[in-house]
Amino acid sequence: MLDLNQTTQQRLVMETFFFGYQAFTAKADDMLARRGLSRVHQRILFFIAREPGLSNKALLEVLNVSKQALNIPLRQLLEMQLVAMATDATDKRKRRLSLTRGGAALEQTLRREQMRLVQAALAAAGPAAAEGWLAFNQALAGRHEVEGSQDSSLPSVDS
Repeated sequence: MLDLNQTTQQRLVMETFFFGYQAFTAKADDMLARRGLSRVHQRILFFIAREPGLSNKALLEVLNVSKQALNIPLRQLLEMQLVAMATDATDKRKRRLSLTRGGAALEQTLRREQMRLVQAALAAAGPAAAEGWLAFNQALAGRHEVEGSQDSSLPSVDS
């Protein structure tokens, strides 16, 4: 059991977290960089893929960023034809976002690559690790309910 009152254990936890996140993002970062994109672009693609037709306002809320912070990367994705924006059918003031075929393909490629890494790490850590890992990350994110969390199994890389 970890004793987080000890400095050495604190450092171990933080170092492990930092290096784990670095491993999780490295390949995706390379794939994005080849297109002139970054992690913020990936987050936008991910959340639009999770909820097609997401409004600009809802995307701002889920990303917890300002309009200014979202403006440039979203505009880049629109210009690259990875994201499409349409006027809401019932409220002309709202803009709905969806992925284009190219955007969906990129999001799926990035997600598959990262899920391969997660699945390999969880397989190496043992069967109880998935439950603990998911619970830890939900607590860290400050959320008790994350979409799909009622199903304890992780999605396959083909999802």
